[in-house]
Amino acid sequence: MNVPFLIAKRYFFSRKKRNIISIISNIAMIGVAVGSAALIIVLSVFNGLEDLIREIYSSFDPDLKITAVEGKSFETDTEFMNRIRRTPGVAVVSEVIEDNALLRYNDRQMVVKVKGVSENFFEQNDIDSSVVEGSSNLYFNKTYRALVGRGVQYQLSIRPGNQFVPMQFLYPRNVKFNPLNPEGSFNNMNILPGGIFAIERQYDDAYVFVPLNFAEELLEYGRRRTALEIKVGRDFRIEQVKKELQQLLGDSFKVQNSDEQHTSLLRAVKVEKLFVFITFAFILGIASLNIFFSLSMLVIDKKKDIAILASMGATAKTIRNIFLMEGALVACIGAAYGLTLGMLICNLQQTFGLVSMGMATSVVEAYPVKMEIEDFVFTGLAIVIITLLVSIRPANKAAAMSVTENI
Repeated sequence: MNVPFLIAKRYFFSRKKRNIISIISNIAMIGVAVGSAALIIVLSVFNGLEDLIREIYSSFDPDLKITAVEGKSFETDTEFMNRIRRTPGVAVVSEVIEDNALLRYNDRQMVVKVKGVSENFFEQNDIDSSVVEGSSNLYFNKTYRALVGRGVQYQLSIRPGNQFVPMQFLYPRNVKFNPLNPEGSFNNMNILPGGIFAIERQYDDAYVFVPLNFAEELLEYGRRRTALEIKVGRDFRIEQVKKELQQLLGDSFKVQNSDEQHTSLLRAVKVEKLFVFITFAFILGIASLNIFFSLSMLVIDKKKDIAILASMGATAKTIRNIFLMEGALVACIGAAYGLTLGMLICNLQQTFGLVSMGMATSVVEAYPVKMEIEDFVFTGLAIVIITLLVSIRPANKAAAMSVTENI
């Protein structure tokens, strides 16, 4: 029989004497409940945003991306490409040339990222679903076409249906600049717009997709590539294929999965989530101060009971445990209510989208939420630790009381 727990339970649930101590205990319990519910809700929103970022970029990012460790491009040849294609798990290898170039359309111009891609590029992503106007076909009727980001379209007023006004790309040639003939220092190539895509603002405002051969000629890359994008077969694990490719290519190349291609962004979300957890844990600590005050007052109120227990043979440890259990009961009941409430609100948000993003241009209408068991575990641990810290002093004070003075 756990005597300290039974006595603590009797003190907490007793209804014979409802006084200021009971009121403070209930306030403490409500504070813990509200704090833990808020923490679960906010952490779940951060989880949802993290998943939303992955979902947005999944239509653009390959399973694996190979780039050079030093420099922005690397040489390729038939043997090099065949070694990569023969690696178990590699289903599709797309060649990519990406660089900045000046884009002119009518009387407007801007610097854009030209991304030249091989014909199999669209086999490994879902960009087709992001095309909002025209077609994603870069090889229309044996002529080259460009797929333009919506932001670039707005900036330059590009009209995919107009087949008489081409897009003009200019890229500096690797020759000495001639002030008498400045145009001769640039490669100049035209291409018609074939479609408009809308993925995410970072891409929409900067990217233009063109055929690989067009980019190769415009940018004078030859057999150099800025990246190789790889689709992994369904029956293979991405991390295992990544490991094998890294061993094959050596330290001169980086092989990155989807998360690693956006390390800084995802790290920023995780850091924000950590600081939110610390902030709400601090708020829980402040709410738990009510537990400290209620236990301190309970010790004073129960001086005679403590003296009687001590005279009956109860040890200082037993008396200390009674008040530690009392604090634990307040915190655990509050946490149970709070975690349940947080889970309920998150479920309602997932089902009905109660709280909207409040922006007409947002990717989703309502705040995304995703509950993870780790958040519940760490929230519970935080409450246990905070409760233990605020309960130690009143419990020690009770254990140190004199029997003769209080009996």
